[in-house]
Amino acid sequence: MDLAHSHAIGQRVLRQRNLLALLAAMLGALSLVLLLVAGTRDREVVLQPLLTSPLTISSSGVSKDYLEMITRDAAVLTLNRTPQNLEYWLESVLAIAHPRVHGALKADLLKIVDEQRGSSIVQVFSIRSMRIDTEALVSEVTGELITIVGNKLVSREARTFRYTWEYTGLSLKLIGFGMVAGDKQDKKS
Repeated sequence: MDLAHSHAIGQRVLRQRNLLALLAAMLGALSLVLLLVAGTRDREVVLQPLLTSPLTISSSGVSKDYLEMITRDAAVLTLNRTPQNLEYWLESVLAIAHPRVHGALKADLLKIVDEQRGSSIVQVFSIRSMRIDTEALVSEVTGELITIVGNKLVSREARTFRYTWEYTGLSLKLIGFGMVAGDKQDKKS
């Protein structure tokens, strides 16, 4: 009887070992397949710009730092243009604009494109200061607006431009921009 009992226990241990070996082989094969898939897939890394403070987006509103950075980029985009980049300029400004203002904004931008197309007029803006209002979602950028025709400096003026934003569902979109009326002019040619 001892022999039969030992044989039964040995068979049970043998079945468990074989089952464990089969499971280990299946897990090894699955690991190889996953490594192969992971090795052939495109990799994506989220790059973060160098920031002085962390930026977050929440449903409660826009932080001052975020609005300042977006305004800075929008000012550089909207106020620097050449005849060579007009199509890109138009598409880029519309890309940051709220869809409900696309029609009116595009009409205004097309007037500028038509005036500047085929000319040698270059407009350059350098930022001196910025005022941000996160409650009203308005930002003002003051700086020097330089206009060059050909290779001749035509005007150099201190100007202030106002940007109006709308924040909807974690998305900040431009709804208007333009020069502040009554802005002091500092003409230097």
